[in-house]
This record gives sequence, C-alpha cells and structure tokens, in this order.
Amino acid sequence: MSLQGNNIISEEEERIAQHLREKNLGNANRNSEPVKSKQSFYTRFGKRALDLLVSVPAVLVLSPVCLVLTAANLIDMGAPVLYRQTRSGYKGKDFDILKFRSMKNAVGKDGRQLPADQRLTKYGRFIRRFSLDELANFINILKGEMSIIGPRPLPVFYHERMSDRHHMREAVRPGLECPRMIDLSEEELGYYQVQFENDVWYVENISFMTDVKMLLALVKMVFASGERSKHADVGTFFVGYDESGQALSLSMAKERYAERFAELAEAVR
Repeated sequence: MSLQGNNIISEEEERIAQHLREKNLGNANRNSEPVKSKQSFYTRFGKRALDLLVSVPAVLVLSPVCLVLTAANLIDMGAPVLYRQTRSGYKGKDFDILKFRSMKNAVGKDGRQLPADQRLTKYGRFIRRFSLDELANFINILKGEMSIIGPRPLPVFYHERMSDRHHMREAVRPGLECPRMIDLSEEELGYYQVQFENDVWYVENISFMTDVKMLLALVKMVFASGERSKHADVGTFFVGYDESGQALSLSMAKERYAERFAELAEAVR
C-alpha cells in the first residue's frame, strides 16, 4: 500500500485505477459535456460572508461539545485528538482537512495499517453516526479552505483518476456537504457518478437560494442517521470510468471487469 505516507491505497486498487485511466479516461474526457461555473456577486462575496455568518456562531455554540469530544477522544484513543488528511480543495489546491479521530492507528503483522472497519472503535462509530467527527471542519471553514455548502473534498489521489468534467467540482470551495439536488438513480449509476454529477450541477447553479435549500437539507441529513451513515461508508474508493464515462468504485470495477482484472493480477505475480 502507498500514498505519500498514508497507507490507504492497496496495490490492487492502484493497478485497477491505472488500467482504467489508460483505457477509458480519454474517452470520458472526449464524450463529457463541458461545465460552465456560475459567476455572480454571491459567488465572489456573498458565499464567504454566509460561511462566516453561520460558522462563527456555530463554533461558539458547539465549543462545549468539542471539549467533550476532545476528552472522550483522549480516553478512547489517546493523542492526537484530531485527524489530518490532505485533500484536494478550491481550484485543485491541496489542504489538510481536520476531523475528530474515530479510528485507532492499528497495524497488522506486516506493518501496514489495518482496514478501516477493524480500526473503527465503538465511540468512533457513534460520532460518525451523528457527524460529530466533522465538527472540526469548522476550523477549515474559518480559515477559508472550506465552505458550509459545497462538494466534499476528496483524497488527492482521486485527481488523476477524474475526468475534466468532474474536475470542475473544484471550481468552488469544498464544503461540509453538497446535498443531493438531482434526480439520478444511485442503484443504476453508482454512488460516485451521482455524487460527481450532483457536484457539477451545484457548480453550474450556485446561488444564495440554492445554498439555503442545501443548508436546510444538511440540517435534516445530520439528524437522519441512516442517510448519513449510508454516505459516510461507501465501501470502496473511486477508481476511474467505464467505456461510457460512468464513474466506478473499486467494487463496481472489479465486478464489471472481473475476468480482465483477474488476468492483470495473474500477470504481475
């Protein structure tokens, strides 16, 4: 496993991602519609003002909760309290996203980090269920690295796997969440295709009213624990596109190209 010191990419995943990048990324770029990001007074000035108007009072109100989370983290997992990971941000600029830790830094006999489900503690499951681990994101918002509403910032290794169209989700600051506003079937298209297309829709339709609607949807999502847990645990990473330009998770790619990837695995043995 590799990734600039973060042991989260398996050799199998990188091999599959490279194959899809070489085989299908060019077609995905040629066949996808261009994205026109919306520019207005609100996008230039109003959105940042709204972020501060919401986040400053939120930090003050939630500071006792954060103190409790800090103490609970120290008891459950020890230091450090916050988890940092480099993510792709506004216009592709990398930044360190902050979260309250929900997993232990446990490794196996081979020295590699254990799978996430084996490192997640009971306390970690609880704070993820209610999105409490993401309260630390308000620090990123105050620093201007994130927004209240916007596409979720993704791991940096997604960048080279994505089409030009889906890169446009970085035309706005990443956010706490970008609630679903488009009517696409996740069962038919898969989680990542629907997420990326929803993000692109947001870039093209951003406005004060859109953010208000999404902010209300975000509040509802926080209290709908089933919905939050569904999207907090997709299962596998985004690895690339199929021949038609549909974004694939690792599990979808392995299922769709099982025979081909079995040949690739045999070839490197």
